[in-house]
Amino acid sequence: MEENLYHDFLLFHWRNPQNYGRLKNANKRAISDNPFCGDVIEMEAEIKDDKIKKIRFSGKGCIISIASASLLTEYVKNKKISELKKLDKDFILKLLNIKLGPTRLKCALLSLDVLKKLIQ
Repeated sequence: MEENLYHDFLLFHWRNPQNYGRLKNANKRAISDNPFCGDVIEMEAEIKDDKIKKIRFSGKGCIISIASASLLTEYVKNKKISELKKLDKDFILKLLNIKLGPTRLKCALLSLDVLKKLIQ
């Protein structure tokens, strides 16, 4: 992906995060933070028949953590929990389509950490 397109793509998801807000009828909740930078992501989901039917996230964070949460919550809708348990660092990096150093990698993986707690 061209550098400018990548930048615009992440900025879009940071400025207009998909699935941002609270979920009224959530039956699962999880939260995690990145103590290195202060990012905090909370997810709420309605899980039924071993699938995530609805999911929302809230919190505060940098462009990478918010964009990652936005993209991840879009991806997981209507997916089986067993399938989601297989998601890993490589999946997130492919989803974001970026190379990151160790500090920024923690930002990118924060939403995956919250999702893993949510579906345990």
